[in-house]
Amino acid sequence: MSPALEAVLAKAGLQVTPDEFLSLVADAAKRLAPPHPDPASYFPPDQRDALIEVGLDLSPHRVDDDQGRARTVVAHAVLRDSALTVAEAARRLGVDTSRIRHRLGVGRLVGWKDRGSWRLPAWQFAGGGVLPGLEAVLAAVPTDQPALVVAGFMTTEQEDLVVDGGPTTPREWLLAGGEPRRVAALAAQLGTPA
Repeated sequence: MSPALEAVLAKAGLQVTPDEFLSLVADAAKRLAPPHPDPASYFPPDQRDALIEVGLDLSPHRVDDDQGRARTVVAHAVLRDSALTVAEAARRLGVDTSRIRHRLGVGRLVGWKDRGSWRLPAWQFAGGGVLPGLEAVLAAVPTDQPALVVAGFMTTEQEDLVVDGGPTTPREWLLAGGEPRRVAALAAQLGTPA
């Protein structure tokens, strides 16, 4: 396997072999790939017209869509690889696994089911605990937002959150002692058109 890929994975702190990472990327690509390059061809003309009339986009796959898809596939693979299992999260927090499942159930931790087991994104943990202010932020996140969207928000610089004179991520803001309500107000807007 490529030494360059090994170096990138090590620098990113991902505890996965290059083969495992490529397998994750291939798995994500299969799940995120359009099922057919021309979805309209699956429907007879009358059904196709009805679907288009109600706003469904049945246009053929465009090559310029590939860059965004590639970024999404890689983001999914990294999010999954860096996520903790329930047992790992319990060890990190020094609690029983049932406490982690309870926190997931009441929205005090965020996670998703992957092949029947919970996965918890690593961004929500700090040291031996959870990110300061996490509960307030998660309470504000609209329930229809997937883990990748929430992870992207929490790890992307926001102009409204400034630390040391520059924009910072919501995660870094909270770690620096910033007011959780500021992050919660931004999180509440996830999924709404700008």
